[in-house]
Amino acid sequence: MNTTQNSYRWRTVVFAVIALLLILRAKAATFTLNPSADAFVSANQSGNNYGGAGALSVAAPGLSKGEFQSVLRFDLSGAKSTFDTQFGAGQWSIQSITLQLTAAPPNNAIFNASAAGQFTVSWMQNDGWSEGSGTPAAPTTTGITFSTLNSFLSGSDENLGTFSFNGATSGNSTSTLGLTSLFSADVLAGNNVSIRMFAADTVVSGLFDSSSFGTTTARPLLTVTAVPEPGSGALALVGFAILARLGSSIRLPRG
Repeated sequence: MNTTQNSYRWRTVVFAVIALLLILRAKAATFTLNPSADAFVSANQSGNNYGGAGALSVAAPGLSKGEFQSVLRFDLSGAKSTFDTQFGAGQWSIQSITLQLTAAPPNNAIFNASAAGQFTVSWMQNDGWSEGSGTPAAPTTTGITFSTLNSFLSGSDENLGTFSFNGATSGNSTSTLGLTSLFSADVLAGNNVSIRMFAADTVVSGLFDSSSFGTTTARPLLTVTAVPEPGSGALALVGFAILARLGSSIRLPRG
């Protein structure tokens, strides 16, 4: 077989595999949801709860208004039910998970001015925290506070990534979360999934709309994209079949 024919057959194999990959990708399904609970906590008001504030905040320690962290909890039972129905129970895997946040202006004196920087998102093993109903104008002591936050953290918590915040006071930003083992298992099982956001440098400060914000489209949004699990195996089998079919007639170039 000459070099031109050999090259043509290899291109046929490559194109076939790419086509199958595109078919598999086309079968991907997404599920989006807002938090079932969320709240920010403030180091300077360490005993106060702000679960009803309509806002989330991340700010570095040492800033004039102090450190802020935020926690969010998502109920993934609907995602599992949807993917189980579409692909079959246990017959799907996670392709990606993203978190969308909408920036907001810091219009209350308790917040730091918005500033660009880095923040980290981590998965929390403990989902037992309570959102509470406090606001900056009327904080409460019922629900998660900065003082009680550490009691909900553990050595099993997983880092899902560090992300850039541009200091904006409006507009959406989307972060692709790392698919760590325990986080992924939580999602696959359709459990409640808690995440925490906190500063990753000494300058970042951002305010974001929460699940109780009046504009629905501005609330935090988690998007889970899943693909059928058997598709990967089928793709491999078809790929091997193509190679086996052509292998007997292909002579690899020497040298």
